[in-house]
Amino acid sequence: MRSSRTRGVTLAELLTALVVIAVLAAVAVPLWRVHLLRVRREDGMATLIALQAAQDRYFGKFARYATADQLTKPAPDGLGLQARSEHGYYELELRSSEDGLGYTARARATHGSGQADDTRCAEFTLDQNNRRRAEDSEGKDRSADCWR
Repeated sequence: MRSSRTRGVTLAELLTALVVIAVLAAVAVPLWRVHLLRVRREDGMATLIALQAAQDRYFGKFARYATADQLTKPAPDGLGLQARSEHGYYELELRSSEDGLGYTARARATHGSGQADDTRCAEFTLDQNNRRRAEDSEGKDRSADCWR
């Protein structure tokens, strides 16, 4: 005798599978977003380190650091860098001391790039003495957490 039982997926099984998928997505999406923000921070830090290297070369030639006006000018009269990071997630700002013997470089998350949502590490700074600092969106020091 043959069994009259049909094979297939019941509605209860289908709903169970959908609930499992929804729970996994609810956990995975926020974790992926945090991971993406953390990875994009590398863009800002790499830009500051490149600026530091360019400033060191400039100082070797002229015995002073370049000014903000010289940030985008081609070498040897300037640093030859862009005002934005390589992937566009950070804007670069350079402030030099009046005597030209010091500088502070700042990388801030670019508005509209998706990285502006990174409130934990909203701003990175680096100076001529390799002092690295990071602040959250409220101005609190997050250097140990962000500069890893």
